[in-house]
Amino acid sequence: MPMYSQKRKDVVKQLETSRHDGLTTESVEARLTKYGPNKIQQEKHESALKVYLQSLTEPIIIILWIAIGLTLISASYDFFAKNDPAHALSSVYEGIVILIVILINSGLTYWQKLSAKKSLDALSSASQHQANVLRDQSWQKIDASQLVPGDIVDVKMGDFIEADLRWLSVNELQVNESHLTGESDAVEKDSKVLPKNTDLADRTNMGFSGSTVVNGSGLGVVTATGTHTELGKIADLLQQNKTQKTPIEQNITQLTKRLMVAAIGVVVIAITYDLVKEYLNTGTIPITALMDSVSGAIALAVAAIPDSMPVVLSIVLTIGARVLARNRGLIKSLSSVETLGATTLIASDKTGTLTKNEMTVTRFFANGINFAVDGNGYDPVGEITSIEDGEIGQESDYIPFIKGAILDNESQIQRNEKGHYEPLGNPTDVSLVVLGHKAKISRANLLSQTGDQDYDILRVFPFESERKMMSTVVKIGNNYKLFTKGAPDVIMQHTTDVILDSKSVPIKEAQATLEDQVLNYANDALRTIAVAGRTLTKEEALNATQTELEDQLTFLGIAGIIDPPRPEVRKSIATLHKASVEVVMITGDHPATARAIAYRLGIIKDKQARVIEGQELEKMSDEQLFEVVPNIRVYARVSPEHKQRIINALQKHDQVVAMTGDGVNDAPALRAADIGIAMGINGTEVTKDSADLILLDDQFTTIENSVAAGRTIFANIKNFMRQELTTNVAEVLSILLGTFFITHSIGHISELTPTLTAIMVLWVNMISDSLPSFALGYDDAEHDVMAVKPRNVHESLLANHLLSRVMIRGVVMGLSVFIAFYWAAKSGMQVNEAQTVAFLTLVFGQLWHVFDARSTHTLFRRNPFSNPYLLAAVLFAGISSLAITMLPFFNTFMGTSMLNWQIYIAVIFLPAIPTLVLSGLKELFKIKIW
Repeated sequence: MPMYSQKRKDVVKQLETSRHDGLTTESVEARLTKYGPNKIQQEKHESALKVYLQSLTEPIIIILWIAIGLTLISASYDFFAKNDPAHALSSVYEGIVILIVILINSGLTYWQKLSAKKSLDALSSASQHQANVLRDQSWQKIDASQLVPGDIVDVKMGDFIEADLRWLSVNELQVNESHLTGESDAVEKDSKVLPKNTDLADRTNMGFSGSTVVNGSGLGVVTATGTHTELGKIADLLQQNKTQKTPIEQNITQLTKRLMVAAIGVVVIAITYDLVKEYLNTGTIPITALMDSVSGAIALAVAAIPDSMPVVLSIVLTIGARVLARNRGLIKSLSSVETLGATTLIASDKTGTLTKNEMTVTRFFANGINFAVDGNGYDPVGEITSIEDGEIGQESDYIPFIKGAILDNESQIQRNEKGHYEPLGNPTDVSLVVLGHKAKISRANLLSQTGDQDYDILRVFPFESERKMMSTVVKIGNNYKLFTKGAPDVIMQHTTDVILDSKSVPIKEAQATLEDQVLNYANDALRTIAVAGRTLTKEEALNATQTELEDQLTFLGIAGIIDPPRPEVRKSIATLHKASVEVVMITGDHPATARAIAYRLGIIKDKQARVIEGQELEKMSDEQLFEVVPNIRVYARVSPEHKQRIINALQKHDQVVAMTGDGVNDAPALRAADIGIAMGINGTEVTKDSADLILLDDQFTTIENSVAAGRTIFANIKNFMRQELTTNVAEVLSILLGTFFITHSIGHISELTPTLTAIMVLWVNMISDSLPSFALGYDDAEHDVMAVKPRNVHESLLANHLLSRVMIRGVVMGLSVFIAFYWAAKSGMQVNEAQTVAFLTLVFGQLWHVFDARSTHTLFRRNPFSNPYLLAAVLFAGISSLAITMLPFFNTFMGTSMLNWQIYIAVIFLPAIPTLVLSGLKELFKIKIW
């Protein structure tokens, strides 16, 4: 039987403890051994070494390892069999360069993971809490991690509740459980027995780990610690949710597998062709021919695999992560940067995410006048205006009401070390304190006055759940007053008259007016609290009973209180809707409040829109939930398990779901979502650890900006992939054309001489192609990315004519490289010279092409000088590529050769012709396929 449905004495007996003596030291040690420390089990993160080693086994990297193996075989044959140390050394150089490529890629992956971890660690706070515990018949302070079931714990206002408790006795105890339930209002606690099926949010006789005491005090017995608490169960849910691959990871994985198959196929075809050709010509396949084929196969393997793609992809995503950081968003996983752009639905918690989690008086009714109150949260700045005419309200109309509200109040606000205001006390009472400050009235100032306006608190009758009121007797000069506040319907039962238009009106005549005000406030999701007062004699003030005092009251006014929506959220939601991104509210709050807030924010358009509650959701099967989720925009009174079910149902509809939240109760849903978004300021550490994106400013607008950035980043990724793959097609084709069409020696060029060497291909892939490619990551959006629908994540990266563009441009470029090589051979150039001509033709061909690759239209549509990083990368790549053909060291290391100035001019400018012609034809005839 649950602890909340048992009597207090039965709970104490079941836990084998004593309410008056506590546990003994021996019992505590035994229970610590049995239950373990009061800590939530942390998810184990992969070690840095494991991350580094995993990066060395990526599919593309495996191909490069095979290439290294082939270079070593080739070098061994040249050195030991052919006695050709010069050629053997050339193969060794190729292997070293390929190894450097592998280490650069793995090092970058390792660095990114480490940087993200350091950034997250910087956000974490390492505070250690203590608990006041009865042990061995005496009260003592202990580390909260040492609590065990059966411990008797005492809490008071401002304390954290460090384990799950069953309350044994309470004194006006109110607890903030918003981190767990999603409700911003404090929960009033008692020790009464509850039914077995009571929802978590309604278990008023229980205290939950991670909650804070905002009013009163309580004595409880620990019922669960660590992973057995409600907080711990959420942590267990997190462990059950496996990290999902992001859309870009899935697409890259599919593309990589296809490229690997293509690369292996190309290499096998080339080797087979060489060996068959050799057999037909000589009748045998000598080992020399096989080794020559292996040498060409290495170049083909390196050319067919976009070995720089993981590096460039990481760099482009890192650039995107830095853009997000400038916009106050910390991304923990690089691949999540792009996922933001594919998001189709944002499921958001209400409290602390869409709203500020700061109860605020926004309207009040006093002296027959409705007033509006500016400002949000605890910052005591704002004007009080009449709703009827918009003018500044007359103080005489509302001062009696506000004075009563703040004098009958023990809460306060204070500045922290950062200059922000923090609440102390019940959130509803704090909202009245802030209202007082906005009216230039504070309880402390009133109580410090002297003379005729000397205020003194004589008696306080605290709030009790049975009577639903709080009262305070105040001496003002020589007069005595009682101020009472509570639920409006309760206060009206104790009043005889109401102040309207500065006149006393019998309650019977004004009751309908007051009830209408309460109803109007409720329809706008405002919680209500009424304030009343009466004049007392000295005898009554000092000696009358509480029941005698709280009668014959004069009704002073009603305050409308709300956890206000964040000011930027409505506009952000409108922008997201324009971008075809839906927003769904998932909250633990009441349905009426959730619906009203959702309507205010524009999440729903109909005030009567359907809201699904947790109890209704509990009765639904997964199939029934699947049917209704597309049309529901508000869920209320839901548990963490419900949130996960909603997320999973949405994902089955092919929605890419981003879940936002700040409380511990949001963490499992954040992990289950395609991308989890946590609040960096008010978010719990558990939530931050579960998230992919942390909003450092807690602004919902940052989500909107992040979605736009994600879409821009994906567009840049497609542009860089077009550039990379076009170059790979050109490399492979130029080598294959040499293999198939040069069937006999041409001048100094043998039929087995590859168009490009493996080291030349690696230079192009890692330097002259990669540097401009990652500079594409700095490109701004080509158009309004928030005016189009999210991309289809199931669509190939090569969709929308990208494949045809890659093939057409790659074929034309590869043909140009082969023609340049063939011309050089026919001109009588040496092997190194002919390969250098082909190499530079490829380098400058792809450098001209990069300006076209940055546009989905043509290079004529984008200003070539708008991206200074791209210009710098192109200049560096071009100059460095020319330099390695002129410097003796690189001539030896890479097999390049010095050319004359006429050929240099030709290989720089002639490769521009294909790009300019194809772009011009596309611009003129709107040809989409290239």
